Amino acid sequence: MSRRGPVVSHSVTSGLIALAAALAVAVAAGLAWQRANGRMRSARMRSGGMRGGDRDPDAGASGTGPLMTGAELGEPLGQRATLVQFSTAFCAPCRATRRILAEVAGMTDGVAHLEIDAESRLDLVRRLDIRRTPTVLVLGPDGRITKRASGQPRKADVIAALGDAVQVVLPTDQIGKQDSDSEPGRA
Repeated sequence: MSRRGPVVSHSVTSGLIALAAALAVAVAAGLAWQRANGRMRSARMRSGGMRGGDRDPDAGASGTGPLMTGAELGEPLGQRATLVQFSTAFCAPCRATRRILAEVAGMTDGVAHLEIDAESRLDLVRRLDIRRTPTVLVLGPDGRITKRASGQPRKADVIAALGDAVQVVLPTDQIGKQDSDSEPGRA
């Protein structure tokens, strides 16, 4: 009598391979989503422009996003920067994001926090390509979008994005003037 090993059919083996492959793809997709969730990124427009392929006429040459005004947002912009949050009524992470943004805006002079109901402002949602809530936009003093995050951002990331938006600008009359670090006779 001969002893045979266990017989495994081809259909079971190929099914297990397909299951393992699907599981690996799902884990990789989940890790990628988790890594990108809430991360501040540059507000540069894609080469094709906004949704629908139209080039946004407000997009800046420096690679920043479109220009927003207090009139279209419904409230005045902050003097130094503005944190704009798109939310919906039943969004749980929106409440935590609201607390983070209000706290950061409260500890920085000249920074405003505006919350916009995405359901009632579909015009802005479409124009700015808002795909989920919460979405946070960081606007510079001129109203240009400098950073954006989809999902709940970390407080440290919001503070860093504010630092990028609120840059210290030296008055042009001080450029080229002699100071203690420059060589004598150089202007």
